[in-house]
Amino acid sequence: MIPRCLNLLLLTFALAWLHPDFSFAARNSTPPPTQELAKHLTSIAKITIASPTIRIPEGPFLLGSMRVDDDPYGMGTQFDDTELPQHRVWLDAYEIDRDEVSLSEYLIYLQSRKLHPSKELQHLIWHVITVHSVSDETLAQWPALYVTWKEADGLCRSQGKRLPTEAEWEKAARGPDGNRFPWGDTLPDSSLAMFGQHHVHEIPILAPVSSGEAGKSYYGVHHMAGNVAEWVNDWFGFDYYAYMPKRNPPGPTSGRYKSLRGGSWKSRPIMLRTATRSGAPADQRSATVGFRCAKSATAASAP
Repeated sequence: MIPRCLNLLLLTFALAWLHPDFSFAARNSTPPPTQELAKHLTSIAKITIASPTIRIPEGPFLLGSMRVDDDPYGMGTQFDDTELPQHRVWLDAYEIDRDEVSLSEYLIYLQSRKLHPSKELQHLIWHVITVHSVSDETLAQWPALYVTWKEADGLCRSQGKRLPTEAEWEKAARGPDGNRFPWGDTLPDSSLAMFGQHHVHEIPILAPVSSGEAGKSYYGVHHMAGNVAEWVNDWFGFDYYAYMPKRNPPGPTSGRYKSLRGGSWKSRPIMLRTATRSGAPADQRSATVGFRCAKSATAASAP
């Protein structure tokens, strides 16, 4: 017979194991990097240039798409019904980072919380350094990737910012009158966006976060199409565009997935459309997903 005290100990451990906070840490513990990799991570984190912010003025903008049924492969056709119907939405003024959050900023955030990069990110960084001779300076300007939604949210909040709402992201990407792509209606090519890339070992083919001037949006925001898809604050609502409020829509109150916008270095052109929507589990890590931060505008930031 197991002594009563041991029974209590086992029960206590079982309850702790089932607690979400404990179970996540215990079951998903990330090993520390090797000593050599740690040197590179520290070096990358030191090469940080903060992104400028861009003020998006208050006012209406054209969100979503009109239904098109007679041109199934056209770039004017909705990717799916989640971006229907098209209508005007009013947003208060806000600010959004011109650039995607860099890998160096992400590593600084992890270090400040005494956290290790995920196994996937450690493996990728070590691989591209040792096999492809990618420098720390180049890696520092990569967009952050293999980032969960919670990490993205936490980093933005640590800077006094937040993730943009989906409506804020869409307005910053397409301007007030519904541009099809951030730069306008011209079909994407390699001078405008990083997309359509493939590597047999799934090594990301990325542009520096501070690049992208040629493909900038109406408001001057970089890499709103391609490079990495971006987490936004909202839960992904399949039919949210049909019932969202007409002023400052905050997104659904709950959901299964968090919204992603913008397409990535692997995407087909249709995913680069400013209206195309997608979503993913909040705890997903991917070589195709990063983020940028935003914040509500204050009187002091007004022109």
